[in-house]
Amino acid sequence: MIPYTVNIKLAARTLTGTLNLQNKTAVDWGWQGLIAQGCHSSILIIDPKTAQTIQVLERHKASVVKVKWSRENYHHSLSSPYSLRLASADAAGKIIVWDVVSGMAHCEIQEHTKPIQDMDWLWTQDASLDLLLAVHPPNYIVLWNGDTGTKLWKKSYAENILSFSFDLFEPSNLALLTSEGIVFITDFSHSKPPGSGGKKVYIASPHSSPAHSKPAAAQPTGAKKALNKVKVLITNEKPTAEAVTLNDCLQLSYLPSKRNHMLLLYPREILILDLELSQTVGVVAIERSGVPFIQVIPCAQRDALYCLHENGCITLRVYGSCCTMIDPEQNVQELVYDLRSQCDAIRVTKTVRPYRVVICPVNENNAALIVSDGRVMLWELKAHRNLLNSEDNATNSGLPPLYSPVNFCGTPLLQNQKCIPDLSLNTMIGHSLISGVDSPRPLAGQQEVHLKFLLTGLLSGLPLPPFSLRMCPPLTTKNINHYQPLLAVGTSNGSVLVYNLTSGLLHKELSVHSCEVRGIEWVSLTSFLSFATSVPNNLGLVRNELQHVDLRTGRCFAFRGERGNDEPAIEMIKVSHLKQYLVVVFRDKPLELWDVRTGTLLREMAKNFPTVTALEWSPSHNLKSLKKKQLAAREAMARQTTLADAEQSSVESSVISLLQDAESKSEMSQGISAREHFVFTDTDGQVYHITVEGNTVKDGARIPPDGSMGSIACITWKGDTLVLGDVDGNLNFWDLKARLSRAVPTHRGWVKKIRFAPGKGNQKLLVMYTDGAEVWDTKEVQMVSSIRVGRNVNYRILDIDWCTSDKVVLASDDGCVRVLEMAMKSASYRMDEQDLTDPVWCPYLLLPRAALTLKAFLLLQPWSDTLTMDITHVYVTASLFCHISSNIFFPLSDIKSVLQDPNLNLLQRCLLVSRLFGDESDLQFWTVAAHYVQSFAQKGQTPAEVPQSSHLDICHDILCESSFFQRFQLERVRLQEVKRSSYEHTKKCADQLLLLGQHTLQIFPYCTSVKLCFGVYVSLYQAAHKLFAGLHLCLLEGVQLLCLIDKAADACRYLQTYGEWNRAAWLAKVRLSPAESSDVLKRWAEHLCSPQVNQKSKAILVLLSLGCFHKVGEMLHSMRYFDRAALFIEACLKYGGLTEDAECLIGAAFVDYAKLLRSIGLQQGAVLWASRAGEAGKELLDELCSPRFHVFAICE
Repeated sequence: MIPYTVNIKLAARTLTGTLNLQNKTAVDWGWQGLIAQGCHSSILIIDPKTAQTIQVLERHKASVVKVKWSRENYHHSLSSPYSLRLASADAAGKIIVWDVVSGMAHCEIQEHTKPIQDMDWLWTQDASLDLLLAVHPPNYIVLWNGDTGTKLWKKSYAENILSFSFDLFEPSNLALLTSEGIVFITDFSHSKPPGSGGKKVYIASPHSSPAHSKPAAAQPTGAKKALNKVKVLITNEKPTAEAVTLNDCLQLSYLPSKRNHMLLLYPREILILDLELSQTVGVVAIERSGVPFIQVIPCAQRDALYCLHENGCITLRVYGSCCTMIDPEQNVQELVYDLRSQCDAIRVTKTVRPYRVVICPVNENNAALIVSDGRVMLWELKAHRNLLNSEDNATNSGLPPLYSPVNFCGTPLLQNQKCIPDLSLNTMIGHSLISGVDSPRPLAGQQEVHLKFLLTGLLSGLPLPPFSLRMCPPLTTKNINHYQPLLAVGTSNGSVLVYNLTSGLLHKELSVHSCEVRGIEWVSLTSFLSFATSVPNNLGLVRNELQHVDLRTGRCFAFRGERGNDEPAIEMIKVSHLKQYLVVVFRDKPLELWDVRTGTLLREMAKNFPTVTALEWSPSHNLKSLKKKQLAAREAMARQTTLADAEQSSVESSVISLLQDAESKSEMSQGISAREHFVFTDTDGQVYHITVEGNTVKDGARIPPDGSMGSIACITWKGDTLVLGDVDGNLNFWDLKARLSRAVPTHRGWVKKIRFAPGKGNQKLLVMYTDGAEVWDTKEVQMVSSIRVGRNVNYRILDIDWCTSDKVVLASDDGCVRVLEMAMKSASYRMDEQDLTDPVWCPYLLLPRAALTLKAFLLLQPWSDTLTMDITHVYVTASLFCHISSNIFFPLSDIKSVLQDPNLNLLQRCLLVSRLFGDESDLQFWTVAAHYVQSFAQKGQTPAEVPQSSHLDICHDILCESSFFQRFQLERVRLQEVKRSSYEHTKKCADQLLLLGQHTLQIFPYCTSVKLCFGVYVSLYQAAHKLFAGLHLCLLEGVQLLCLIDKAADACRYLQTYGEWNRAAWLAKVRLSPAESSDVLKRWAEHLCSPQVNQKSKAILVLLSLGCFHKVGEMLHSMRYFDRAALFIEACLKYGGLTEDAECLIGAAFVDYAKLLRSIGLQQGAVLWASRAGEAGKELLDELCSPRFHVFAICE
């Protein structure tokens, strides 16, 4: 007979619980739109949109301490596709780079055996996307190739390194936070290690620095007092032990919103440093009664800070352009970050504390709070438009109002686009206001906004172990229509969690007991029994709780009624196979036998009843024979009603009465008590056989103990096979049909539990030991698979069960419940093969061709008059269509109307799609391109001033308009001037004012480089040339002299000659005319394109800011960015951004884009772009329109 195995499609997965303290910093939110979180030695992949775990990665043997998603700052194509790549590091020093979709490790890296302190992917090189920088304790930084695991270089430092931060504006700048201070590295490169040990500076205590001398008249208190301090926090001399507490600094980070600014986090203060002055220019302080900080995340889109506090509250602080002045003569006093929104705090206990917060890097308006008990709280920032008078609101709140942006990509929002302002932080609130450039009054179309946090999702984990597991009855042909694979998990706090293993989501959470749940037994598919025991009193007696729970109604009642107080503890409960009877086994008390259906006590055994060590019900019973007897009796009663035809009418009522009696007896037979029996062993190993039928309990045969076995700890029975396990690790297999037994020593110690797999003919056996578990084949009497603590895994198994015929479920002391294949290797799986409860919007899960097809489909649909979200209308390649399901757009229900809006222009659509895909490179390009294409279209081909409402924010730095950039730099220098506290600071301020062209008399007493007569211009010019011709150390003095005599263009050329490209670009933006500045920046763009630098993507952005759109199109095409080149040229043609001599470029770009669309299956799009290429696309168009190509495309 061929064995029949009942199975149901369940994915291997891990249900996680509380976190380890080492997991505190192991969380990251990637550009791919997913959250990676470390939980003990596992890594969870969470979709924040649907609040579900979609992958679990298991390969680490130690606790995971860091996780980092790879950056998406590159152009995506078939050769460089969208991919889910993650790096994780553990406490044993191992780094694993994962292919998250397949759940497989791409490569493993091991340098030392101590916990990795910090790591991050490099993102600035166009050539290499695989470089990973890691801090290996105690003082090494190592650059790895994350694709091959090759070590590129290694560098050691004098102090222990705690963390590092890259300067997003200058990739060669790296700051290391050490145990004693900060090390600034200015020559970081992927090709070689830093040449020197860096500049070592020390952090002076923020509380020990002297306050700036101010009049004693209106001295503020509390946080306002801290705002007015001047703190010299970076010094070249090591402070004394009395003056500084080195471990107070919690975090160091460059600000991504403005250049040369750094953030230092202390428990009660956030300090903003200007690195050119080595001076604090802003302080965010907490009142004395306030809650200390844990973490702060600076935003890039707007100058704002997400702060996490010790009570789990997340606050958002946004930079305010001005504050109340103490000294009216000063223009600027401090950088002030106003509190604009905060979420609700959590209940903090001894075991429940907030660990970390992460924000979405794409939109920066979503945050995820990680709590130590395993919860993940998903918060979304919402902007509420206010219709009231803004002046009244500002007065009531005490803060200047925030205003929404005027437009989206230079175009006012239409009625169908009202959800766009909630897409990201920079569409919610306008850019930072600069005095002299921006009006403090709202412009036409601007609305005042108030920001609020909204809880949009919650993932809850398992509570603290220990756990007890029990899977619901198995799938059969009778229950297949309503079967749900439910797993009941009893917890230490008395609750029972019921999980649906198809989705891995919590089905029900029931508070059943007041103490730890010790065991669970299902009595049907929708109800179970669970028991718990309290802590023993002085007499060793406990309070037993045996509860019956109905899942459908949530009804819970005490099964034993008033029994349970002050009695010996329950050891186990066992329900018979037909769910008729229940055996309750006590520690020092005879067992009880109950009727499950009626809840009545059938028998309480005598006091001399033997002590039970193990018990199991037999799967055999007489239910079938009883049903046959009932059916025969029913047929006999029916035959007795058959009479002669003449008498039929007279006895018709009697026949009906007899049939009704037979029917009622049949219904009663369904509740009839079938005969079942169970076996148990005593302390001597003797086996007893007991038969139960209704109220009758009979003692059967007794089998003497086996001399090769120790004290029996557990029994299981299936078919003709009975298996016993003892405390010495022996398994005894009984073949009841052949009357044979075989003892097998496992040498694994105490056999804690054994269970047979479900399914007819499935004789697999799951065995639990103190140090692990094994799967045995009882037919062959051999082990199939094994898992051992310390060898395969680093966790201890607490309970076991089968969830299907080929999958096991294990509860472990790391707070996790794992569903594993029978081989018990890993809980990782292929994400693209899983049936998720809610569809996930993540193009990275698609095949490369399918993802690119989806992107091209969303970007532009010029082949149709109406925009559609049904890709089946245009996508003809059947082999890939199955990977783009119709419900992939379901999570985008709120933005579907925007995507289908015909009024959404090309630039808006490109920017929106790049945000949906989490494409960092595309998003940066289209943000700058959309701004300058429309700006130059409005102002002609000369880079004139842009309206106040539409300039780029300062996070774009050099790419901003010159007037806005100059005003920002001037405001910054004035702030530095207010904060100066030494001659060196004063000199730096004077130098900056001179470079900015502020030739005021008050700077000359401090300007040591200007000691010549102001009127002798020729002498100054000659002196400057001599300085440049001499030592390079005199470069700055020479630049100052040239700027003083209005020769800033010469100064820029000299700076570029000496390799100071960033300084030259900065000076050109603040001093030169548009034409002169354009020449300097074009030379800089050529330098960025050189093989030594290889930053062509940055060069393209520079050329965009100059309006060199033809050159940008040529570069995009030469770099084989065919989709971006064609769409950019199309946008330029609509806005008049290209000249008439661009026909050659247009034809080549459109033809190559048509070929790209053809390669990914969008034939209609390929035909359209080939037709628009003119003569260059004629050959391709003929090929696309030929019948042969149509047949080939359909077959493909």
